[in-house]
This record gives sequence, structure tokens and C-alpha cells, in this order.
Amino acid sequence: MWVKLCCLLLYFLALFVLARVFEAVAWYESGFLATQLVDPVALSFRKLRTILECRGLGHSGLPEKKDVRELVEKSGDLMEGELYSALKEEEASESVSSTNFSGEMHFYELVEDTKDGIWLVQVIANDRSPLVGKVHWEKMVKKVSRFGIRTGTFNCSSDPRYCKRRGWLKSTLIMSVPQTSTSKGKVMLKEYNGRRIEVEHIFKWITAHAASRIKTIYNSEHLKEEWNKSDQYRVKIYLFANLDQPPAFFSALSVKFTGRVEFIFVNVENWDNKSYMAEIGIYKTPSYILRTPEGIYRYGNNTGEFISLRAMDSFLRSLQPEVNDLFVLSLVLVNLMAWMDLFITQGATIKRFVVLISTLGTYNSLLIISWLPVLGFLQLPYLDSFYEYSLKLFRYSNTTTLASWVRADWMFYSSHPALFLSTYLGHGLLIDYFEKKRRRNNNTDEVNANNLEWLSSLWDWYTSYLFHPIASFQHFPFDSDWDEDPDLFLERLAFPDLWLHPLIPTDYIKNLPMWRFQCLSAHSDKETLETFPDSESDSDSENREAFSSDRELSEDDELSTCRRCRAGGVDAFSCASHSCHHEPWERRAGSYSSHSSAGDLEPDWSAWPSDMLHCMECVVCLENFAKGCLLMGLPCGHVFHQNCIMKWLAGGRHCCPVCRWASYKKKQPYTHPQPLSSEPPS
Repeated sequence: MWVKLCCLLLYFLALFVLARVFEAVAWYESGFLATQLVDPVALSFRKLRTILECRGLGHSGLPEKKDVRELVEKSGDLMEGELYSALKEEEASESVSSTNFSGEMHFYELVEDTKDGIWLVQVIANDRSPLVGKVHWEKMVKKVSRFGIRTGTFNCSSDPRYCKRRGWLKSTLIMSVPQTSTSKGKVMLKEYNGRRIEVEHIFKWITAHAASRIKTIYNSEHLKEEWNKSDQYRVKIYLFANLDQPPAFFSALSVKFTGRVEFIFVNVENWDNKSYMAEIGIYKTPSYILRTPEGIYRYGNNTGEFISLRAMDSFLRSLQPEVNDLFVLSLVLVNLMAWMDLFITQGATIKRFVVLISTLGTYNSLLIISWLPVLGFLQLPYLDSFYEYSLKLFRYSNTTTLASWVRADWMFYSSHPALFLSTYLGHGLLIDYFEKKRRRNNNTDEVNANNLEWLSSLWDWYTSYLFHPIASFQHFPFDSDWDEDPDLFLERLAFPDLWLHPLIPTDYIKNLPMWRFQCLSAHSDKETLETFPDSESDSDSENREAFSSDRELSEDDELSTCRRCRAGGVDAFSCASHSCHHEPWERRAGSYSSHSSAGDLEPDWSAWPSDMLHCMECVVCLENFAKGCLLMGLPCGHVFHQNCIMKWLAGGRHCCPVCRWASYKKKQPYTHPQPLSSEPPS
């Protein structure tokens, strides 16, 4: 999970750097930045009209370019980024969908039960033609959809009783607007009574009703009273402008942020005394001022703060988010992080998608489960102060220059989804390349596995899990009653040849202990013999020779006995205690014959795991352990050459060659007895 999170953070950092590169390229080619102001005088009539349409200001009665330019200047400063976005939006000929209502319940669910949006519905009466023709209606839909106004068509032939109860006996237009200024308040339906069925006149009617919800101030005394008033709204946004009514995007945002942000329009058209505006820091109009408990923020001074619906919507969402906004953000981030598994996972293609589906399901389930207690936590009445401090933190952090860059990048990449997806894919391919290179350096075989091999291993694991679950290698207390697996007793009572042998995965082999056989230098007894006096008697010499021959015979008997007990599965430790430390007696007696170096060394038992039995021979190949050879132990405690036991286990014989204990089952370790004291009894 942390690897995916780091990869996602690297991707966001790459997007941030790439956006700065695009800005530098645009400045090099055109000589201006997105935050640079544009002089409306230098723009054509078509571009000025496009800006007014994006801001939601009517211009049907303004045939002169001068009047249109003055209206643009009165609504706010124009930046290069806003002009570029408006022109691109006009060129995009995307068809906006409109809802067709099937009946009363459908209409109530979408229109009357929606408390934070505006709906424009065309009602078509029985056996009547629509009030707005098809061509004009498509233009209307495209015009109002810029401001988040949803549209639909209700044909009374689908539910004539509801139309009759509502009084819709003729074709008309219905507009739904929230009635109160509180969140989730009532919705009122308004009917269009105008005579002129034109797009501009209908749009004026919509903007007039939407602007009626905004508090309007016409004099300085009213402004002073409102500015110093403290009420339920912690965040207020003021528009100081010389306009008859606020722009449509400003009115639409007031509906969208009902109960969170209060929108106030200050009409300074007929003001003679503007001294109080200077006292509160307003020196020019138009101005968009955000008033918070932390202070005053002038909207439009930082990157990406355009006079448009989309830019101001992202700005206000970052300052005063809803719980749903945070949930959607966390959902997007979690899924982006989960999709990284498609590139991090190596091996077959089917394996990648299976792991991806599993990761998506796991991450989304955990996200939903983790959000449930958070929602319940926020409903507690004692957490109002915590909620206020959280919003204060959001306001402090999102009014910085870095936050404005992040918002600008979000708007840029969300308006260019192909660029966002291509950069994500390129970042994922780079991760896949480096991960594949890393695993190849580690000699991992799963990189070259094909789909058929992986499906086969998946089926083997599934069937083995059903028929023969693998015991855990975790360190449980040794005195537990569950160390002796009851399944082993049942398996020995059964007839294994009458059943299909279950397929057992070999993943447990990675957890088996491995170490190298090390030896300690043995002190030769020759030095001890040299200390004997030269005048040793002949009888003593003969006694030593007789004892030496008896010792050789006893050593041969011990070696043969040890091999028999290892092969028979009896207590191998008792054998090892006699045979692992043996040395030829000829060297102790001072023989000058040459012997191998391995025979002159004693095993270093301190390098062995504590639960392994001491021995010096592998019962698979029947050869002694050489110095530096790699050993592997089984849970039962028996030790073998690593290559020998690997071949044994890979052949499907998942048991110890000595005692037949299952090689994947944990066993209570054997405790080595303490050596007896060599002191004679008193």
C-alpha cells in the first residue's frame, strides 16, 4: 500500500511539473501567461460576446462594441486564461443531454426533491405542440447548462392526471428554485408567462429569478450594517459592481452553496459617498471579496482565479467543502492508488487484472467501511468546535499561492482528460519497467510466467486450499494443545491410496531454515602425547595399542547404528550425540598418517537453529556434510543438504525422509538436553 501511495505522490508531482512546463511553453510561444490581464479594447466583438455569455450577462440590446466592452469591464477583470477557456468551450460542439420525465414520481425525485440546484422543464400538454421549438430548445439547453442548470421535458401524455392536478393545461416552461436560503430547504416552481419565446428573453427570466435569492445592497449604510453583522454564515462573498443584477454564474453559485456560503451583491451604480468602501479596503470596482473569520481575501489575484462558474466553484469547494466532496475526493485517490497495482504486479496479464480487481474491491470496501464511523462521528453535537477548527484549517491552507496552483492544474487536467489518462498510463509504464528490472536482478521467475502457467498455479493453490490448508509458520506458544495437529492422526487412519492426493503449494519452502555447515578447529592430541615422558614402559604402550583397536571397533559400530536409526526414524538425536563429534583415534594416538582436512575439524553447532537435530550426514544422498555446504532443516528437526531436500520436496513428497512428518506442518521443537557435569561425585 505504501508503495502505491508513493507512486501516486510521484505522479501528482510529475503533473505539477508538467503544468509548469506547459505554462513556460505558452509564454515562450505567445509571450503571455494565463494570469496576465487582457485589455477588452483589443478584443473583437465576437470574443467580447463570448465572454459575456460565459459570465451570464445579457447583451441582446447592445449592438455596439463599445457597450459590450463596457459591460465586460463592469463584470470583472479579464485574464488570458479565462479568454482561452471561453473560446475553447465555444468551439467544443458537445451535445448536452436533457432528461425526459416518465411520470410524477420521476419528476418529484429529480426536480422537487433536489434542494441545491436549478431545473428548467418544458411541459408539453396533451395534443399540443411544445412552447419552445426543437432548435431553440437545444440552444437553450446548451446556454443554461454552462451555469449548472439542468433541463428536462415532461410530456403530459405519460401522466395526464398529474398535469391536470398541477394545472398544466397548456404547454409551458417550469423553473424550480430553492425557496429558502437554508440547505435542503423547500423548492418553489415558477411558470414562464412571457409572450416572447426567444432564448435571450427566457434566459433573462431565469437569471432574474435566480438573482432574487441574493441579498442586494444599494447604499453605504446598509453595507455598514451588513458588514458588521455576525450571523450563522461564517463565509460571505461580496460582489461590488456597477450592474443592474449579478451575473448568472454568481446567482447559480448562490444556489449551489446554499447553507454554506452567503452571496451578497453590492450595487454601487448610484453611490455618491464611497468612503466606507475605502475604510473596509475596497478601492476599485468590480471586486469579488471573500469575508471569513480569519480576514478578507480578494478573489482574482492568484493563479486560476477567473471570473467564471467553474473557477469560483472549485475555489469555494476548497474553502467550504461538504462531506460528500471529501468522500468523492478520497474515492478518486483510492482508486488511482489501486490502479497502480496493474503496473506494480509482474507476471502474466491475467494475473495483473485478477490482482487489480481484488485490490479495487478491497480498497473500496475498506474506504466505505472507514467512512461509516466518520459520518457517525460528525453527527455528534459535541463536535461543533472540532468542525469549526477543521474548516478554519481548510481556509488557511486553500488561500495560499500553492493551493491556487493546484486548483488551476485541476481545472486544466479535468478539461483535458485525454492528457490526464495518457500521463497516468506513461507513469504506470515507467513503474512497470523499473519493477520488472528490479525483479530480474533478483532472479524472480514470476516475471517470465505466462497466462497458462499462472492459471495452473492459481488452480493448484485453490484446490490445495480446499483439500489441504497449509499450517501457519507463526510462532505460537509451545505449550499450546494445537501444536499436535489432529488432521495428522486422521490422515494416518485413512487409506491414502483410495483418495486423490491433494496438490500442495510449495510456498512454504521459502520459510524453511537454511544455513551453511561451519566447523571449528580441533586440537590435536599429538601435542598431548608429546608431553608424555620418553621413558614410557612397554606394558603401557601395549595397553594403549589394545585400547586403540577396541576404540576403532566401537566407532564403526556407532556409525552403523546412527545410519540405521536415521533411516528408521528413531531418536536421531541420541545417535547424533555419539556420532557427530567422532574423530579417528589414530590421530589421538599420535598416528602420522595423512587425513583430510574435514576430518580434523569439529562442527560449529552454535550456527545451527535451536530446534534442529545435530547430525553430520544427509540421509538422502548418504554423504557427510562438507565445510561450507548449504543445509536446510524441516519442521520435525531433521537436517539435509539443501539441494537434496529440494529435489525430494519438488517431487511431490511433502514429508521428512526420516520420520515422515509433513514438511509443511509445524512441530514442537526438540529441546537439547544440558550436558552432564564431569565432576566426580563427592
